[in-house]
Amino acid sequence: MTTATAVYEQAVEGFGTVRVVPVDPDRDAPLIHAWVNEERARFWGMGGTSVEQVREIYAHLDSLTTHHGYLVSRDGEPVALFQTYDPEADRVGECYEVLPGDIGVHLMLAPIASPEPGFSGRLLGTLVEFVLRDHTRVVVDPDAANEKAIARMVRAGFEPGPEVVLPEVDLPEVFIPEKKARLAFLTR
Repeated sequence: MTTATAVYEQAVEGFGTVRVVPVDPDRDAPLIHAWVNEERARFWGMGGTSVEQVREIYAHLDSLTTHHGYLVSRDGEPVALFQTYDPEADRVGECYEVLPGDIGVHLMLAPIASPEPGFSGRLLGTLVEFVLRDHTRVVVDPDAANEKAIARMVRAGFEPGPEVVLPEVDLPEVFIPEKKARLAFLTR
């Protein structure tokens, strides 16, 4: 991961250097596969996938101009999978009034051997800084049953929005089942 070109890098005092690097489906599929197949990642919706399926999903994502996948590292260690998307080009755009300057994000933290107080908040704050450079509002749509993620967003300053049903996506290249989600927004 250290050889890839970062799209964003920030030294965070007392935390470390955070690098955001585009996912390389061939290089990163084994790591992402290990993360998404853990029980703790059930809300990510990729449980039961093979390494090849993960590679194909991220190769498809990489082919889009509206959706982007990133591996996030701290001091050279992969710590999160981060995705950004244009809400108008995503199913979430059917569930709320998309405003100019909106960007959607998904974040999955890597498994952590020993929890570090304040880690997720500091990492999330850095990633919000990254996306708000070019946008005015961040939109998140965690699973409505994912109380930990919703509480984390609220602690980070997101305003809870409505609970919505994200419609099923059934295309030749991708299938995503319907999902109850809790929208939340953070304005610059």
